[in-house]
Amino acid sequence: MEIQQNKQNKAIVIWLFTGVAMIIVQVLLGGITRLTGSGLSITEWKPILGALPPMNEDAWKAAFEKYKEIAQYKYVNSHFELADFKWIYFWEWLHRNWARLIGVVFAVPFIYFIVKKKIDKSMINPMIVLFLLGGLQGLIGWVMVQSGLNEEDLYVSHIRLAIHFMAALGLLWYTLWFALKLSIPPQQTVSAPSLRKLSGWILGLLTLQLIYGAFMAGLHAALAASTWPTINGMWWPAGMFAQGGFLEDITHNQITIQFIHRGLAYLLTLLIAIWYIKSRVYPQLTAVRAIALLVVLLQVFLGVLTVMNSDVKIPLGFALAHQFTGMLLLMVMVWARYLTKK
Repeated sequence: MEIQQNKQNKAIVIWLFTGVAMIIVQVLLGGITRLTGSGLSITEWKPILGALPPMNEDAWKAAFEKYKEIAQYKYVNSHFELADFKWIYFWEWLHRNWARLIGVVFAVPFIYFIVKKKIDKSMINPMIVLFLLGGLQGLIGWVMVQSGLNEEDLYVSHIRLAIHFMAALGLLWYTLWFALKLSIPPQQTVSAPSLRKLSGWILGLLTLQLIYGAFMAGLHAALAASTWPTINGMWWPAGMFAQGGFLEDITHNQITIQFIHRGLAYLLTLLIAIWYIKSRVYPQLTAVRAIALLVVLLQVFLGVLTVMNSDVKIPLGFALAHQFTGMLLLMVMVWARYLTKK
């Protein structure tokens, strides 16, 4: 159904863009929980009561004892004292509570808009989809954490992490597209079928690249090779197909995953440069084309800095900046695709 634009949509647009900003923060908090190993620190899922952290020392000790029962504590963090546990607990608690806050920020204004009759029929179905995607993301997050609460797994599977990450980006993509439909009038778009097709290819490759970014984070694959432009001194690194099968190597082998992640980055940079050149004849695309080129170059630069400083430990600041620019690039290319019509 085509969404109708009108002047009364301003509050809804602000609401949606607020949601976009909050989803970005949530994804970055997810990155912190992964890189700090905090994701399994809270061993229970209490959607309402879980909003409060342990309120006294006995409650903290009880939570710590539950954490001691899982493999991550026994084989990775057995040296932890209560203060160490509180540190990782904080990041997972903040990640979960920010998700709760997003739910409130989406639900309360939605009810207000319904009561004030600011939402017309054309918006109902997209908003239902929006809430379903949000609920699905929360469910995936808990299933992912639950899968790691055992005596065998040291961390949550990087495959499940990638699913959780991409579900969040799917929600980000959908919310942004919805906001663009309400905020950009048709006369500001251009008829450019070839550019639209190219942006589609770029978004497809970027989706694959972001999946491999999640694999990189989930497996700490940057630690396998902290050199650039070569990988451990080789353009075609040794050990890329040593896991016993092609599918196994491209999804579990650290060196192979880093090789693919780098290769996709170079390919995306080339395609965006081509898109930049081809879009120069459309004045409506001046802003988005400049931002797209700038962001992809910054993204590659931050990726290089992250890898080159990952000889012992992945640098949290560079990694988060790299993740942020990846999301920013996704949003810019969604914006670019929206501005080009068939």
